[in-house]
Amino acid sequence: MSTLRPTIGLIVPPADGAVPPEPPVLFPDIRFVARGLGLPRLTPTGYDAVIGQVAETATELKNEGAAAISLMGTSLSFYRGPSGNADVLEAMRSATGLPVTTMTDSVIEALTALKASSLAVATAYAAPVNEALRDYLVAAGFRIMALEAMDLTEIDDIQAVDESALFALGERAAKAAPGADALFISCGGLRTLPVILPLEEELGLPVVTSATAGAWGAARLVGHSGMAHGFGKLFALPLHGGAGQRATN
Repeated sequence: MSTLRPTIGLIVPPADGAVPPEPPVLFPDIRFVARGLGLPRLTPTGYDAVIGQVAETATELKNEGAAAISLMGTSLSFYRGPSGNADVLEAMRSATGLPVTTMTDSVIEALTALKASSLAVATAYAAPVNEALRDYLVAAGFRIMALEAMDLTEIDDIQAVDESALFALGERAAKAAPGADALFISCGGLRTLPVILPLEEELGLPVVTSATAGAWGAARLVGHSGMAHGFGKLFALPLHGGAGQRATN
C-alpha cells in the first residue's frame, strides 16, 4: 500500500506564502504547499491588485507537485460576486487542468452539508467587504440574521486577533441572531480552530469558519472524506467526494 501523501496547492493572501496552520493540523495525511499573492489590504482595491495573479500562481503550485488547487482567501473569491468567483475557478482550471476550488465555495458547501439556511455571521472585515459577503450569501440562498464585524483591513491586524476576541465576536453574532442554524466566521486569516468547539458547546450551533472550511474543501478535492476527529460538527460529517468534482465539471 502506497504511503505517498497527496499534495494540495494553496494560494494564500499574505506575501510570505506560508501554509496556513489549519490544514496540516486537520489533515496530516495530506501534504500542503502554498504560494502568496502579496495582498496589500482587505479592500476591493487591494483585491483588484492581486486577483490577476491567481492563474500564474496556480501553475507554480502544479509545477511543485500539487494534484489540486484552492484559493484560500474568502473575500478574494466573493468580493466580485458569484460571477467573479466563477471567473477565478475558470482561470485556475484552465491554467492547470486540476481540480480546483475557492474558500468561498468551500464555505458554501460546508454550510449546505450542515443543512444551514439561516446564519449568524461574524467577520474581520470593514463595511464594503461585509456588504459584498452579505450579497454573496443571499444570492447563494442563505438568510443573514445578524452580521457582526471587527472593521479590520490590515492582514497583520487580522492575524493578531486572539482567541478571546474571536470567541466574543462569535458569541455576539450568535446572540444577535436567535434561531440561526449556524454561525459562520469569515476571514481565512482569523485563527479560529481553537474556538470552534468552545463556541459550539456554548451556543448549541454548528460553527463554520473560513480557515477550517477552506481546509475541509481543499482536502475533499483529492477524495478525502473531510472527517477529522475533535474539531467540531463539520468534521464529523461522513461525506465522500466533494468540491473538486463540482469545480472541474
